[in-house]
Amino acid sequence: MNLIITGLYASLLGLLFLLLSIYVIKQRRANVVSLGDGDIDQLQKATRAHGNFSEYVPICLILLAVAEMTSQADIFLHACGILLVYGRSAHAYGLVTKSGPSWGRVSGMLATFACLLGLSLWNLFVVLTKLF
Repeated sequence: MNLIITGLYASLLGLLFLLLSIYVIKQRRANVVSLGDGDIDQLQKATRAHGNFSEYVPICLILLAVAEMTSQADIFLHACGILLVYGRSAHAYGLVTKSGPSWGRVSGMLATFACLLGLSLWNLFVVLTKLF
């Protein structure tokens, strides 16, 4: 199996991760902070957007790859991939551009949770139907 769907979304998310990394570096250089956040609001937002991305994306991509390897649910997998890319993009944008709650953060987390829940339940369904 060649994991074309997972490869597509992993690549898009990899580019977004790179952009978030560059944004953290720019904030560090602009504020002359080499370690930590210097108690600087914009640097805190940048590092949290980057950190939050790195906390959710790996498990979602693992679940996406497992689902792609064990089933033929291409439309569902694309829907999950799109939700994840939207969710992580919207969350990061909402986090770095606004203080406090924002539509981007809320919709981004809801989209990410929908992807995580959907793929988790799908994989459980596939595994359980193959076991029993």
